[in-house]
Amino acid sequence: MERLPADLCLKIFCWLDHQNLATAQQVCKKWNFLASDNKLWSNLFKERWGEDRAAFYEPDGSKSWKDVYEVQDRGDRVGLGLKIIREGGDYYLVHQGEIHQYLGSRRQRKGTDSCPLNSKGKLVGDESLKEEKPSHGILDQMLFFIGDLEVASTDAKRGRVR
Repeated sequence: MERLPADLCLKIFCWLDHQNLATAQQVCKKWNFLASDNKLWSNLFKERWGEDRAAFYEPDGSKSWKDVYEVQDRGDRVGLGLKIIREGGDYYLVHQGEIHQYLGSRRQRKGTDSCPLNSKGKLVGDESLKEEKPSHGILDQMLFFIGDLEVASTDAKRGRVR
């Protein structure tokens, strides 16, 4: 696919769902750039939530359609209230579907003492990593426990619905 023109790659990417499109972004720089195309994410948003919601949630200049899609998807999955969620081994404080704070991780990454995300949940560079260090005090342990309880209760609710 490396020799294909960008417009042809975009036509191929338009057949992917949001999960596969996000995975495609991790393949290489070219795919990351192409799979981040605003039109692709706009179309995915409109397909899932409709034209009316797309008009209401249309991003301003500081956000992309992918950002809007992720927030809306997270809001659908975990709700809009103040929540502590676990994604993998990482914990986040979420409100209205937006990540407000990275709370830390149960697993310590080898060779690092700090988290790879800033307070908005975005990856940060090496120099920023030295500034933000998660503390693993009693409060953090309580937050991890609450997060585990919320995940378990959500899983239990899903089990009852089926």
